[in-house]
Amino acid sequence: MSELTDRGKTFRAAIAGFIEARREAKLKSKADDADTASKYDYATWLADAARRVGQIQAVTHVLKATHPDARGSSLHVAPSQLPQHVEIGSHLLGSDYAEDVVGNAAALDVFKLLKLDVDGRRLLDWAQAGDADLQAALSDAAEQAQGWMQAFTSLVREETQPTSHPMAKQLYWLAGENPQDDAQYHLLQPMFSSTLAHAVHADIQAARFGEINKEARQARRDNKPGEHPYRDYRGLVARKLGGTKPQNISQLNSERGGVNYLFASLPPPAWAPRQGPDLRKLDSVFDQIRGALFWFGEVREHLQVLADFLKTNPDQNKETRDRVAASVQAIGQELAMFGTAVQGRYPAGWTRDADCRLPRCEQLWLDPDRTELPLREDADYPQWHEDDVTFQQAYDRGDWADEVATRFGLWLNGQLRKRSDELAVLGESEMRHFARQAILDVAWPIPLQRRAKAGAA
Repeated sequence: MSELTDRGKTFRAAIAGFIEARREAKLKSKADDADTASKYDYATWLADAARRVGQIQAVTHVLKATHPDARGSSLHVAPSQLPQHVEIGSHLLGSDYAEDVVGNAAALDVFKLLKLDVDGRRLLDWAQAGDADLQAALSDAAEQAQGWMQAFTSLVREETQPTSHPMAKQLYWLAGENPQDDAQYHLLQPMFSSTLAHAVHADIQAARFGEINKEARQARRDNKPGEHPYRDYRGLVARKLGGTKPQNISQLNSERGGVNYLFASLPPPAWAPRQGPDLRKLDSVFDQIRGALFWFGEVREHLQVLADFLKTNPDQNKETRDRVAASVQAIGQELAMFGTAVQGRYPAGWTRDADCRLPRCEQLWLDPDRTELPLREDADYPQWHEDDVTFQQAYDRGDWADEVATRFGLWLNGQLRKRSDELAVLGESEMRHFARQAILDVAWPIPLQRRAKAGAA
């Protein structure tokens, strides 16, 4: 009998601890039951486990989830072996997935043993790798230890000839061109991916009951900034599989209490965003009364949050400055999205319209693609050509961004004064900083490209 290595001792200690815990749980209500206690001897229990492991099977796709009386084959297909489609499916799980187990529920304790983690891997993984230390830890008799190792690795096995069953849902799929020719149909059996259902269930549970999302939900209710995004799944349906005995379907189904969530089968929402006023008829998007920015996105909400905070007359310290800067930055981000939305709504060159009354700096910000259009040439309207040249020159100088940022700062302070005359005026430098960033992020790449072309010429 060879001496166990340190790793071998670690394996044996983990296995012995598992068996002892099972023994104590079994004998908890039975005093001095020698016959039952003997079944939990190390070698006796492992021998019985090696015999019973054939009654269960590790799978990824469970047949009985389709119908509890189906008697066909469940399958074990690693997600990485599946076709990599663009649609959401089990293939997206990669190597991070939970294996399910089907078969005799009375033998599930064997799977729990094989899931024990030792040195960062499951006993099942070490067994499949043929680990010598694990084999030695199973039994001092080499032949017996080898037999038990082979038995445990058989938990993951492929069906040589997968079978279906009348209770399994099936459908005929036309693989050819002639729907009247029965030979051109394939009979398909959709399989329930328990591994995908388990991953989805875990994510939904974390969104519904997880501490992180609880904090995010409370911050949303209090209209306060939060450290984490808030997630919510609406219109869910919980389908119970297995009734009062979910373990009869599979092990993971039992862990989920038989609950398998279904998303609402609805078409994507047809967003119909408010178009807002025609910008060509405005004197400025920063008009205090009719300005388009005020009605965009979540600008009003951010303004109210900032105003409510300033009304508390907070102390002039770093925390206050950071809160104010965060609110101004959030409005600045809305400013950037506003610019992007305008560029998506209007065609390039829309500021050429004779009715456009926006200041030149706002035209340069909101219609940057105009600089890429050919200059207008019309003998009857020479001012058109001159206006295009002036537009491009002004765009390349770039000082229009500072002008827009200044207008934004005046508009923001004006909005705060409308909510309370007592609110302090915000520092111009911070507002100009975030506004200029938001403006240039949307519009600045075009002149850089055009300057590069000019330099190369």
